[in-house]
Amino acid sequence: FRFKDSLAEDLRSADLVISHAGAGSCLETLEKGKPLIVVINDKLMDNHQLELAKQLHRDGCVLYCNCSTLVETLQSMDLSALKPFPPGQPEKFASFLDKVFGLQ
Repeated sequence: FRFKDSLAEDLRSADLVISHAGAGSCLETLEKGKPLIVVINDKLMDNHQLELAKQLHRDGCVLYCNCSTLVETLQSMDLSALKPFPPGQPEKFASFLDKVFGLQ
C-alpha cells in the first residue's frame, strides 16, 4: 500500500517488520515489541536514517542493512539476539524540564 492512516493493526499481527529508518516507524515498531530490520536509504542527504539505525543496532534492538544486503540479512538474521526496546520514561523528562524552568 502507498499510504495508510495507521499501521497499528499490521504491527500487532506482524512477526517481523522491515522498515525504513524513520524515527516514528522505528520507535512505534520497537514499542510494540516487534523484531525490526531497518533498511537504510543511502540516497538521503546527510543520511540521518543511518545514524538512528546504527545507534539502535549498537543498543542491540534492531538489525540494519541497505537494499542490496537485505536478502543476505534475512538469510543470516538471528532475531533471538535482539534486545527488547526499553520503555520510555516521560516522567523523568518532565521532571528534568521542571528543574530547568525552576518549577520544582
